[in-house]
Amino acid sequence: MKISFVQYNPVWENKEENQKKLFRILKEQYTDSDLLIFPEMTLTGFSMDAAQLCEAIDGDTVSFFKKFALVYQTDIIGGFIQEENRKFYNSLVHIDYFGELVKEYNKVHPFSLAGEHKFYSAGDSPEITKMKDWKIGLSICYDLRFPELFRMYAKERVHLIINIANWPDTRINQWRALLKARAIENQCYVIGVNRVGSDPKANYDGYSSLFDPMGEELLAVENVEGFYSVEIEIDKVEKTRIRFPFLDDIKLI
Repeated sequence: MKISFVQYNPVWENKEENQKKLFRILKEQYTDSDLLIFPEMTLTGFSMDAAQLCEAIDGDTVSFFKKFALVYQTDIIGGFIQEENRKFYNSLVHIDYFGELVKEYNKVHPFSLAGEHKFYSAGDSPEITKMKDWKIGLSICYDLRFPELFRMYAKERVHLIINIANWPDTRINQWRALLKARAIENQCYVIGVNRVGSDPKANYDGYSSLFDPMGEELLAVENVEGFYSVEIEIDKVEKTRIRFPFLDDIKLI
């Protein structure tokens, strides 16, 4: 599978300008892809203004992702601020290359240090999506600090874990260490897609990264915008788990 991502500097809380920016990046750089991933809160940045920026699952942002999927004939993972039953969620969606919604995930761990829990409700379940033979575990930013979520994915033998983020540069070494740890302990590919630039409260240097099931870094992009791709192989996950059957010894006590 050819897995791709866009690392970019979104215009703060400006969905229209960010749509244009993403189209421009892909028009200039896109080659081909099976799965294309964007950062957390893709078109707004990490905003606490949920009431003004929220949308329903059938709103403009998800429609935009569906259009991207159809134009570029690729599955899409992207983030947005979702309103559902008068609650706000930091959400992720998987859109297939037919432009159909496959799966949604609501961030289980709102980032309390930034007050996210005051504006957003917590999701209440892990979510696994599928692409052909691939099983994919979904997560958003701060989730990465809580291995319990990812152990649930390991129990289901996912082949790939995705984390979309707005992770600031002051803690970027922890971002990289946690991505690598999640790959090693769960013996699967892990990709983290971050942003660059700045917002009113933080600076970001990206370091979107992909690690293989042994924790080897396959790609890391620091502090530049662009479209990037890597080929990954499902057989590598299966062979790693057969050679080192550590997941069989998990005791969730």
